[in-house]
Amino acid sequence: MNSLIEQIDHTWTLFLDRDGVINERLIDTYVKTIDEFKFIEGSKEAIVYFSKIFNHIFVVTNQQGIGKGYMTERNLFEVHDYMTKEIEKSGGQITAIFFAPQLASENSDYRKPNTGMGLKAKELYPSIDFNKCIMIGDSNSDIEFGKKLGMITVKIGEELSTNENADYNCKSLVECIKLLKL
Repeated sequence: MNSLIEQIDHTWTLFLDRDGVINERLIDTYVKTIDEFKFIEGSKEAIVYFSKIFNHIFVVTNQQGIGKGYMTERNLFEVHDYMTKEIEKSGGQITAIFFAPQLASENSDYRKPNTGMGLKAKELYPSIDFNKCIMIGDSNSDIEFGKKLGMITVKIGEELSTNENADYNCKSLVECIKLLKL
């Protein structure tokens, strides 16, 4: 694994998927409440560390549980408010969270792997240069989203060979610190 240290400075932006990267993914259901939201071990501390390096940190997350009626946007806002406050208490920061409530079958431009959430981030934060962005996610749609926008991509997961298209593979967000040698 090559270090990215020579490239990364405070002009870079980090994009993170949520479920399976920041918090534990629930099998066959959705994180609908604060009680169901559990940080993956070390993920909060990794975000605190990344907050010192990257200009912006964005969370981009597909949340079709809203479209399916399992939860409301208000439920999602409560979960995100809890997550960001816990990260802030630890000394980190999330610049903004973008979510796609649409069903996968709707093929919305906003839903990953489509680029709507990234383009919205760029619209709101014009200093973003997608060539100076890293997308960290645990699904092929996360990697495809990053690739479409010209980002460096990192696939998180135990099965490191599940996506040959990712630029890098790591087992966890904590391991990404070692990868990036930040």
